[in-house]
Amino acid sequence: MPFQSTVGDYQTVATLETFGFLPPMTQDEIYDQIAYIIAQGWSPVIEHVHPSGSMQTYWSYWKLPFFGEKDLNAVVSELEACHRAYPDHHVRMVGYDAYTQSQGTAFVVFEGR
Repeated sequence: MPFQSTVGDYQTVATLETFGFLPPMTQDEIYDQIAYIIAQGWSPVIEHVHPSGSMQTYWSYWKLPFFGEKDLNAVVSELEACHRAYPDHHVRMVGYDAYTQSQGTAFVVFEGR
């Protein structure tokens, strides 16, 4: 019996960010990822874009990066505010590592329609 992948056709399907090949994360898994970003000392950044432009290099910031933010609930409330303001946009969380001047992680929290 041939192997049946639950991931799908990874060679031709456009995916979004770090966890794009995996099933959607639960709310608790998203909170764990945000808590990890904060624990690493990375700056949480919220970005959004209309799905038609999601493969472009740059997404728009939702406010400024949350430099030094330690409160998980503050980040989550801003994610939800961004989603309410742009319900048809993809909304992603980025963990920006100031030491390496790079993204430590990036994943889509809300997918647009």
